[in-house]
Amino acid sequence: MTSKILLHLGLARRAGKLSWREDDNLAAIRAGRARLLVLAYDAGPATAKRYRDKCRTFTVPLLSYATSAELGWAAGLSPRPALVLLDDGFASRLRELAREEGLNHLGT
Repeated sequence: MTSKILLHLGLARRAGKLSWREDDNLAAIRAGRARLLVLAYDAGPATAKRYRDKCRTFTVPLLSYATSAELGWAAGLSPRPALVLLDDGFASRLRELAREEGLNHLGT
């Protein structure tokens, strides 16, 4: 069964409220446009550290969820280590879904 979180990420992509390229993700975080970063469990150590550090510096909530292949599939892309939600509504709903699935670790 496909997770509601993954389906929600696909909706955000179709609505134009999702960033998936690393440079765009980091630029959105620095510019204050990022509302939530979803980081793949299997993201490389350097990639994970870069995103965690940026999220901590710019106070962007971070959710570790799924594999990079699953995140890419959800957004209709090749495997992606990180996706950034750019909309408050989508980010809020995704945090809600994460709590429903028992995922309490939404750190910054």
